[in-house]
Amino acid sequence: MIDLNRIDCQSGFIPKNHDSMASGALDAMQTIGNPHTHHRFTFIPDIHHMSLLHCCMNPAGKLNDSAFTKALGGWKAFLAMLSFATVGLSHGLATAPSDSKKPLGPNVIFILADDQGWNGTSAQMHPTMPGSKSDFYQTPHIEALAHSGLRFSHAYAPGPMCSPTRASIQTGKTPAQLGMTNVGRGIQRALPSQRLMTPAFTSTLSTDERTLGEAFQDAGYATAWFGKWHLGGEGPQAHGYDRSDGNTGNENGHTRDPDNPKDIHGVTQRGLAFMEENVRRGQPFYLQLWHYAVHGPVEAHPQTIQNYEAKTHQAPGQRHTSATFAAMTQDLDTSVGKIMDKVQELSIADHTYILYMSDHGAGLNLSSNLPLREGKGTLWEGGIRVPWIMQGPGVAQGAFCQTPVVGYDLFPTLCSLAGITALPSNLAGIDLTPLLKTGQGSVHRPSDHPIMFHFPHYGRSKPHSAIRVGSFKFLHFYEQEQGMLFNLSSDPGETNDLTSTQPEKAATLRKQLEDYLHRVQAGLPVLNTRFDPLAIAQGPARGRGAGRGNPQARAGRQARIQQFQTSLETLQELWNPANRQPFLQALENIRSEVGRTSPPRGRARIRGNTLPLPRTHFQETLDKLDEWITTGKDSQLAAYLTERIEEFKAFQPGDPRPE
Repeated sequence: MIDLNRIDCQSGFIPKNHDSMASGALDAMQTIGNPHTHHRFTFIPDIHHMSLLHCCMNPAGKLNDSAFTKALGGWKAFLAMLSFATVGLSHGLATAPSDSKKPLGPNVIFILADDQGWNGTSAQMHPTMPGSKSDFYQTPHIEALAHSGLRFSHAYAPGPMCSPTRASIQTGKTPAQLGMTNVGRGIQRALPSQRLMTPAFTSTLSTDERTLGEAFQDAGYATAWFGKWHLGGEGPQAHGYDRSDGNTGNENGHTRDPDNPKDIHGVTQRGLAFMEENVRRGQPFYLQLWHYAVHGPVEAHPQTIQNYEAKTHQAPGQRHTSATFAAMTQDLDTSVGKIMDKVQELSIADHTYILYMSDHGAGLNLSSNLPLREGKGTLWEGGIRVPWIMQGPGVAQGAFCQTPVVGYDLFPTLCSLAGITALPSNLAGIDLTPLLKTGQGSVHRPSDHPIMFHFPHYGRSKPHSAIRVGSFKFLHFYEQEQGMLFNLSSDPGETNDLTSTQPEKAATLRKQLEDYLHRVQAGLPVLNTRFDPLAIAQGPARGRGAGRGNPQARAGRQARIQQFQTSLETLQELWNPANRQPFLQALENIRSEVGRTSPPRGRARIRGNTLPLPRTHFQETLDKLDEWITTGKDSQLAAYLTERIEEFKAFQPGDPRPE
């Protein structure tokens, strides 16, 4: 029988110096950290002899509500730990350590890069595709993580932009479920040149949503989020994170400090201190290091830049060539190495998981995603397929997993590793732990929760959604109300549309996509009643405030580029050698509109090619079309328009609002 007078009613645990007072206790007694006192206690699991009510009675025989509440909290913490010990062992992963000085639960360290493409590191992400790693960037520590862990070759970010992905990972729900499908102000909008009005969206993660931080915090973990938040509201502290940098966005990463570019060093140091503190306390921890790198503007340590500038002359890459971007990538890799070293130094590798991934593909103004198509801001593979590496106890080493996975799978997966069973009922993700042992296991993804993506907005592409089932991917484009089907096993670059040869498969996936969007009441684009295919934006107001650093000026510039591109696409649709009149009329109207102002002089360097500034380039394109029509050399006109449209896509930096 346990002596109730010796129970610490502040925690619900028995002080360690009274271990011998307990009879019938288990031989192997585990210790955990008391979050109230920061002291260590040993729990005696003879709980059927203990009365919380008795220990919380005051001398008058009445219940002390405050003491009872604290005691009950202590019991909940213990039960959460006990839950891990049962569920974790059932997966054969992080077994409870025998050393009584180690915490019961596994630690989890989640490192998220910003804007890093699938091939954005020197760790090859697909076993048979050399192009799935960079031919220029050097990331030796991420390589080491990959060699000692499991690489997911078909891993996806939930969205092609920052905030949707972050919210989705935190909640285990799709961006469509959350109504967070874009970044910036979530108003319904449409330019005159756009056929559709895009839906409104939320820009703040609701406190009604249960997050990873809350799940781990409720299980007795210490939790921290250092780095970029970008989900609005009151920041991580309102979503289950004990420590954080607050409600941060891209601007917080613009340190302009040569010793701390993109706050890589600062984020890392705060993470290292958090690890040391909680290991010292014997407290299991969940740590998120969500970096600002490698999002633009590019910042890197001067010495790292110098090293890559020398390398550029000696062994330049073919797909990746920027010395400064490569340097920023390696600075981030150095941070990963410091975390890995600290795990070894603290002797916690046998009960610590490290996860590394990116929030979406690379922007094409800074890097290249080849052999994947397109990039950030689109649902082509280059916009959503990302590096994803997991290392930890029981996880296969040096292996590749070919099963498609997506960021919202992480909520149930990480909770499963920690033995957390209290999950929301409407999660979109699935538990991936059966894949971790060898990378060859199988998981069941319900047909009503497919891997799907929803980006009903204009940006680098027009409003579209996508779904992946098995090796097939279907993209639906709302302007044309048509789709494209690809087999990614044989065509990862999405070059061979199969809709004409496999119409049944395309129809099946389209219906599955539409059914899902309808079921979660996803926002969809509607017809723009103000649509004018000949609308061309006027040049920006000259004078004060129109510079590149002004957000309104940047937004205006991108809007003009988008309208130039849309006008050329309209001409492309109208071109018919057998009936030229609609094309000629549209060309004349566009020429008349553009001719009202003189284009600016100057040229821009895009993807290694020097091109005129967008407005100048657009007018030169119209001049060439006029010339070919006049001289009868219009056999090349269709191909010329296609080439010019692609060049205007290259001018697009992505959504001008913060990402």
